[in-house]
Amino acid sequence: MAGGAEWWRGAVLYQIYPRSFSDSNGDGVGDLFGIETRLEHIASLGVDGIWICPFYASPGADFGYDISNHVAIDPQFGTLQDFDRLVASAHRLGLRVLLDLVGGHTSEAHPWFQRSRARRDSIEADWYIWADPQPDGSPPNNWLSVFGGPAWRWEPRRRQYYLHHFLSSQPSLNLLNPATLDAVLEVGEFWLRRGIDGFRLDAIDFLAHDPGLRSNPARATPDGEIPAKLFGLQHHQHDMMHPETLTILARIRALTDRYPGTTTLGEVSSQDGAFDRLHRYTAGQGLLHMAYTLQPLRGGFDKATVKGLIEASSGNGRNSGWPCWSFSNHDVERAASRWKPPGSDIADPRFTRLLALLLLSLRGSVCLYQGEELGLEQAELALEDIRDPFGLTYWPEFRGRDGSRTPMPWEAQRPAAGFSTGKPWLPLPASHHALAVDRQEGDPGSLLQVWRRALGLRRACPALIHGSQEALELPTPLVGLVRRAEGQRILAVFNISEEPVIFDALDLGRAALLPDVTGAAPMLQRDGTAVLPPFGVMLALLEPTHNPARGVAALEIQRA
Repeated sequence: MAGGAEWWRGAVLYQIYPRSFSDSNGDGVGDLFGIETRLEHIASLGVDGIWICPFYASPGADFGYDISNHVAIDPQFGTLQDFDRLVASAHRLGLRVLLDLVGGHTSEAHPWFQRSRARRDSIEADWYIWADPQPDGSPPNNWLSVFGGPAWRWEPRRRQYYLHHFLSSQPSLNLLNPATLDAVLEVGEFWLRRGIDGFRLDAIDFLAHDPGLRSNPARATPDGEIPAKLFGLQHHQHDMMHPETLTILARIRALTDRYPGTTTLGEVSSQDGAFDRLHRYTAGQGLLHMAYTLQPLRGGFDKATVKGLIEASSGNGRNSGWPCWSFSNHDVERAASRWKPPGSDIADPRFTRLLALLLLSLRGSVCLYQGEELGLEQAELALEDIRDPFGLTYWPEFRGRDGSRTPMPWEAQRPAAGFSTGKPWLPLPASHHALAVDRQEGDPGSLLQVWRRALGLRRACPALIHGSQEALELPTPLVGLVRRAEGQRILAVFNISEEPVIFDALDLGRAALLPDVTGAAPMLQRDGTAVLPPFGVMLALLEPTHNPARGVAALEIQRA
């Protein structure tokens, strides 16, 4: 595989949620062999690798993120032999393979926890976070679980509480204990020895906590109302984002450094200061290679949001850190639904094309979530179809994560859209059948083909892969940036409105438009301006300006 030791810098990773990708045996649940049979599709996109969500042994309370054995594959997904064959097939196609390393918690069914809860003098006694009750029997402090209620559960065997940041059946590991961290690193080494190319590190803001277990200060809501999710009523100063997180990340990086060419991708929460933590966690040679934050995956789409993304990815002078960007994943509403055009209730196909070009233009690496290349919208599921414990707890105010986890549609006319010959674990919406891979393969104007062309354009432009970035100050509704690398300068301008907009481009130097990949090229005018169509994108290769005092402000269009 090409790319060298820093292949990850600017790489595009295709995220696979295995339960919902492809089912090879008809049980309604995707599996490893199903992934292998679909690798040609992934490789045809032009991505650099795949990130596979957990397939480890698990009771399935949190659908794989509650692990009972980190080095065993759950039988519903296959065997270690299936996994080895999958990795070999991916490598033959030039695809790197990243796995989830869930190092912050386990299932309560994990042997580590079973022994830790049984006796205070067991080897694993301090591998989890245990604390005595307060004199009145209440929990040690006021920390809250992300999934609702107190973050402490009473364990009568030990006469102590244990910490759980998520489900009560997901006890949090004590990574401040060197023996615990060593055990997690041994898990990582097991998979590195099998030839994988790195890890996505789950929920890294929760890896360390205040050893003194101080309570968090209260945080008032803007409207004074009590929210459904109580987690928002605290400033999370002590239960997460502890400075010792950096020590833990350095140990993980040291492990991967022993396996040249492997990489680390961290998941940063959406808590305040997320972009600062992203840069801090990836600064220098001793921490993570790259990280993404959930912050852009919450909320809506407008000029302020896009401008904030561009400014955050520009680094503001902190170019030592390396971000990774995603607009959809298995934990949030799909971008085609969440980021609808401003003022619209319907996802405009032109808008999903703009999102593809925006994601691929930002400085950093990229995660592309399965089905995003098809423009899948969030599935609207009935309560009886919901499997996600998060959604079952908060229904109907929050419908959980299942709407972004429905099976991948492969063939429009087949039952379950070709995902399975049996009944899928989650239903597929009828609208997803119409967006199936086989339907879009033969349509040169489909979003699938736009993604392929856009990824090809990115591969051809070093500035888009690993270049520096400058944000442009443009009038509403335009947003833009300039990427630079190896003497190449590329301008990207986005019209985030449903009206055509004139781009007055006079001061930056001469330019040539890059190939149009969306089918909606800017219209060049005789006066040197360009008209960007609704949700249009303009990508141009800039020639060096002879007047550095002009700065990054606009562009003179060179007519072909």
